[in-house]
Amino acid sequence: MRMMLAAPIAAIALAGCATMDNYSTDPIAEAQLTRANGVPVGMAQLNSDGTTLSLAMTATGLEPGEHGFHLHTTGRCEAPDFKSAGGHLNPLDREHGALNPEGKHVGDMPNLEVGTSRTASITVDIGPDTPAYRSYLFDADGTAIVIHAGPDDYRTDPAGDAGSRVACGVLKMS
Repeated sequence: MRMMLAAPIAAIALAGCATMDNYSTDPIAEAQLTRANGVPVGMAQLNSDGTTLSLAMTATGLEPGEHGFHLHTTGRCEAPDFKSAGGHLNPLDREHGALNPEGKHVGDMPNLEVGTSRTASITVDIGPDTPAYRSYLFDADGTAIVIHAGPDDYRTDPAGDAGSRVACGVLKMS
């Protein structure tokens, strides 16, 4: 009787393992995030599972608390203020913020929660893996990821009142 049950259970377990590849993520691009003085503070990786684009980011050395972070329109991170990155990535011409009834920008992300250890990590889905979304991210002038000094309020247009830009990195194809 045990042998009769063991075979179907093993088959189900193996079938489950065989389908795991369908859900794997493939890295598409990455960015090294640095402060204005060039000190690295983190890494971000854009991934795809074939259906959805997601951004995984780790950061260290930031002040504890919430920090807004966004995808910005231009893949440039020039010190001292990173304003070269432009505004939030907004190819659909929407208002800012997840709480805005007219929102949100493609570049709007949730706040990054930095713990007392001054480290943080986050993974967030940013949109469907379609040619249109990829073209938003990898247009002629590229895309930057910017971390701000304070939290995004998810509502104030155009940038969420998140304060100065404290770190920046340019997304580069893997």
